[in-house]
Amino acid sequence: MVSHMIITTTAHIEGKKITAYQGIVFGEVITGINVFKDFGAGIRNIVGGRSKSYEDELTVARENALSEMESRASAKGANAIVGMKMDYEVLGADNGMLMVTCSGTAVKLMDESEYLG
Repeated sequence: MVSHMIITTTAHIEGKKITAYQGIVFGEVITGINVFKDFGAGIRNIVGGRSKSYEDELTVARENALSEMESRASAKGANAIVGMKMDYEVLGADNGMLMVTCSGTAVKLMDESEYLG
């Protein structure tokens, strides 16, 4: 994901002025976890170590959720998101689904040319 929009967990952006609040935006991703990856992760749980396949799956889900939230903010005319929060959940009877959600407030920042000139 190549982002040109500032996304921050803080309520303000140092050196930037918020001129308008465009509302709350969300990004949600629910993905199934591959059975073969599960088997490999199970072995690592027994012998110890990290599960690269799960980490990769989590990274992709997180990037997709952020991208979805950014698209929704852009559609509202925003050029930044403040107060971003992210959450992860494992779902399903066999814990075979991963849900990643993020939310934040879409805002418009003052164009630098407005306060430089």
